[in-house]
Amino acid sequence: MDWTIWLEWILKGFVLCLILLTGFAYLTLYERRALARMQVRVGPNRAGPQGLLQPIADAVKLIFKEELTPGKVYKAVFILAPVLTVVPSLILAAVIPLGTHFNLFGREINLYIANVNVGVLYIMSIASIAVYGIVLAGWSSNNKYAMLGGMRSSAQMISYELALGMSFVTAIMLGNSMNLTEIVNEQRGLWFVVIQPVGALIFWIATLAEVNRAPFDMPEAEQELTAGYHVEYSGMKFALFFMAEYQKMIVISMIMATLFFGGYLGPGVDKYPLLGPLYLFAKVIVLLFLMIWVRATWPRIRYDRLMAFGWKILLPLSLAVAFITASGILLADLYKNAAYIWSIPILSIISLLVAIAFIYKDLRRKSHGRF
Repeated sequence: MDWTIWLEWILKGFVLCLILLTGFAYLTLYERRALARMQVRVGPNRAGPQGLLQPIADAVKLIFKEELTPGKVYKAVFILAPVLTVVPSLILAAVIPLGTHFNLFGREINLYIANVNVGVLYIMSIASIAVYGIVLAGWSSNNKYAMLGGMRSSAQMISYELALGMSFVTAIMLGNSMNLTEIVNEQRGLWFVVIQPVGALIFWIATLAEVNRAPFDMPEAEQELTAGYHVEYSGMKFALFFMAEYQKMIVISMIMATLFFGGYLGPGVDKYPLLGPLYLFAKVIVLLFLMIWVRATWPRIRYDRLMAFGWKILLPLSLAVAFITASGILLADLYKNAAYIWSIPILSIISLLVAIAFIYKDLRRKSHGRF
């Protein structure tokens, strides 16, 4: 194999890690400023012009902050857990296509690190590993609050992973492939979010639960568990957990944009390939804003209701949506009639309305004390 291919892979991997690390730093600023606007506050504005150096100030503070390790922890696992949490958030991005390709010094450079035929399967398997870091952090801390946080995270991941997997299945069926590049190319005429809006909504809700973002942040609920699974961590070890959460937000937004919003596609992308990463970046910014908006406006739901929502509402709805998608595609192929494809969004939205009716009925029953 040509040594320049290895060099290309290393350089692309280094650039991608640099983008994600910088994105993590400035996502914290983006979130704090957005939350401040929603809550009629100013937000960080002291470090540098418009507070643009605030992430750098925070990084310096965390690097030089004293690290405290309690005496009764399981030390090897305690140190390994933050690393096991942050590494999957980086390597997930390896299969996400950022664009097509361009020529540099007579060489064709692809705007992705790896074009894996089973890219969706790779994403699902790597995303599932990240929860081990959280569970091990809770267990190794030898603290009951941290342990409860770790157990909550594992139970939450099991509950919402099934619905997340089914929403992946809808994108696979619509794209007729598990290759992310091919899924993006299938959306040249129409984004999959138009054909399957409910599948995209389920994916988004399930990923909020997977990343432990509000209103699904029960593993670190400060009112109940002080800080949850990372209560005993400080300094750079705590920063790694913080980094993993925000990097996963970015990567999950990239995955959602790729599966349902056309990925890097946009006007002029075939003529100017470097527009691809810019289009993907714009879509990621919008999806991240939605995550921040939910955090600012939705209260944390009770843990038993969080689990019931995953098992009793989201999982049956995702199964129904997958069945509707498969049926619509099969009938369209069988009868050579594209009208069957448009039955998919209509029936999916009806399924969503039925699910909302069940939620409303259940909440009414509980509000009247009829358990």
